[in-house]
Amino acid sequence: MVDSLPTLDGRIAERVRALRAASGLSLEALAARSGVSRSMISLVERGETSATAVVLDKLATGLGVPLASLFDAPYASPSPLARHADQPLWKDPESRYLRRQLSPLGYPAPLRLSEIELPAGARVAFESTAHEPHIHQQIWLLAGKLELSFGKETYALAEGDCLAMSVDRPVVFRNPGRTRARYLVAIVSSAIGRS
Repeated sequence: MVDSLPTLDGRIAERVRALRAASGLSLEALAARSGVSRSMISLVERGETSATAVVLDKLATGLGVPLASLFDAPYASPSPLARHADQPLWKDPESRYLRRQLSPLGYPAPLRLSEIELPAGARVAFESTAHEPHIHQQIWLLAGKLELSFGKETYALAEGDCLAMSVDRPVVFRNPGRTRARYLVAIVSSAIGRS
């Protein structure tokens, strides 16, 4: 599945470019809204860099869409079925976490599912706080250990635990264990599925 990574970076590039154009935003305007430099946005849109999860989260916030929507195929005919072999797999170049998009790409639905594998000792911090429209998510830990800091609250999750939250504060995912943590993320937002 690792062979699909360059294709997915290209898809992310097309999706960011299409969403920015649909919003009528210049590179400078998106840079101001997202806190990502104009040059980094340009590199992402040209597919010349593999942006980190943190950068993609900031771009999604600046575009007013959930992070999961950046993994959609911009011009695909949406199907209600996502076969395992067709589910895109993306690796964060910084934390090395793996993200599998489980939900059908581009299918208009308010729910999006992703499976994440966070390596032992890895940490990913999402600092974006202003999501429009409001995003709700639940994290269900399938294997390993996961520490989740949400604003000033910290939760230690064990296998089988599920945490529900609104994405309106900074969130930090950390794997304190010696093995990978594998968890399901369910995201609900009215922006999911929009072009």
